[in-house]
Amino acid sequence: MPSHSPSPSSDATTALYEHHAEMCKVLSHATRLMILNVLREREMNVAAVAKQLAMALGTVSPHLLMMKHRRVLVSRKQGNQVFYRLANPKMLQAFDLIREILYEQLKQHEQIARRLEVERVPKKRR
Repeated sequence: MPSHSPSPSSDATTALYEHHAEMCKVLSHATRLMILNVLREREMNVAAVAKQLAMALGTVSPHLLMMKHRRVLVSRKQGNQVFYRLANPKMLQAFDLIREILYEQLKQHEQIARRLEVERVPKKRR
């Protein structure tokens, strides 16, 4: 049966996997996920992002820069302010898909926990 994916040994494929892993690093920190969500609707300056997340500028700024270097965000300067926005709205599709998978997993775990709780309760003797 023919394979539908490229050979994992080619240089181009390896480079693609490496870029993919770098992109996934953006999604590997809760602060960066919150930033993605905050920038979902509009661009914001650093101070507005920090205020929206109730975090210090010094906490938010390095994450914004990392996301910009990985080309997830783009920025523009206006005077002494830097505004950030999503470079590609498709990133939100990945964000939302992962979030949906998590909701499904949590729901399944909740159902399992309820069943286990029922089994755990000792049955009354007559």
